[in-house]
Amino acid sequence: MQDSHFDVVVVGGGMVGAALACGLAQQQFRVAVIERAEPAAFDAESPPDVRISAIGASSVALLRQLNVWERVLAMRCAPYRKLETWEWQSAHVTFDAASLGLPELGYMVENSVLQRALWEKMQEEGITLICPASLQQLQSHRGGWQVQLDNGTTLDTRLVVGADGANSRVRQLAGIGVRGWQYAQSCMLISVECEHDAGDSTWQQFTPEGPRAFLPLFDRHASLVWYDAPARICQLQALPLSQLEKEIHAHFPARVGRVQVKKAASFPLVRRHATRYVLPGLALVGDAAHTINPLAGQGVNLGYRDVDALINTLVEARSQAQLWSSDAVLKRYHRQRYNDNLLMQGGMDLFYFAFSNTLAPLRFVRNLGLIAAENAGALKRKALKYALGL
Repeated sequence: MQDSHFDVVVVGGGMVGAALACGLAQQQFRVAVIERAEPAAFDAESPPDVRISAIGASSVALLRQLNVWERVLAMRCAPYRKLETWEWQSAHVTFDAASLGLPELGYMVENSVLQRALWEKMQEEGITLICPASLQQLQSHRGGWQVQLDNGTTLDTRLVVGADGANSRVRQLAGIGVRGWQYAQSCMLISVECEHDAGDSTWQQFTPEGPRAFLPLFDRHASLVWYDAPARICQLQALPLSQLEKEIHAHFPARVGRVQVKKAASFPLVRRHATRYVLPGLALVGDAAHTINPLAGQGVNLGYRDVDALINTLVEARSQAQLWSSDAVLKRYHRQRYNDNLLMQGGMDLFYFAFSNTLAPLRFVRNLGLIAAENAGALKRKALKYALGL
């Protein structure tokens, strides 16, 4: 590699880091991305990825700006136009795109599809992709950072961005702490083929053990999400797929119909929030800065809000001839995003704690709340717009 001097080095070329790199490259920043493995090429005949993201309207808008969304559409994704949630059938809340005058609320996109589309865009933008490689050391150097990789490469950069996930190496090496805890639930993602077309409605039923959710994909494919106690999820994960199908039919709402399980994976639910998002010449985005209970599928959408805010902060500072990698400038990004992410984390926790027990009085109150939400009119639409980032 001839040039080892960059404006920005992004550690992590996943869905959030790659989007940030594309956005900065379009604004004429010299960008390098460090990633452990290149995402596999898209194969239209392959079964859907078990990892699915619900991409909201504002995230789609960002991906359109980056000229990435057309690539996603050319691969595969599925629009969803209705979102339903309930515990009691008499307390059923429905959000629909038509109430906001939108063609859809968002899209269900396989993580592997989005990662591949972004990777191809990075290649097109001329971003320096250092792969396979991982971060070894960070050292403050001449007002910026020196980045040492496990393959022996050393880079100099004015700004390092940690987009390397929940166990961020950038965050650890920078000495930034985290606050958080592990929830008393784990989550299982189950890729299924339905007996009928999956449709365009995503739904979630609350149970005392945890929610059961349905995410429609293309054709008859869908993703089921099963939240439950860690021991129960571990038990389900160990079952043969045919036995897992029987458990789904016994514990999911009847509307899911007959399904054939194709693949399943599980993970613990952990809340983390970095104590700060920035240092001089260093910033965190996405899961490196915050992880959230995935109840409402907001994880990647919050990451894209981070991306949008950081790009705008850097571009504005540069246009005003300010030192855009300085602590003073980066703190503007921190202030813009920290409280918003904290608010969303708190909202998801409220749902989690309110619906994860069997106390009869609380069950009555929470279902009364759902009934009130269904009839809230303008307030309901405002809440939906906030969740979509509009």
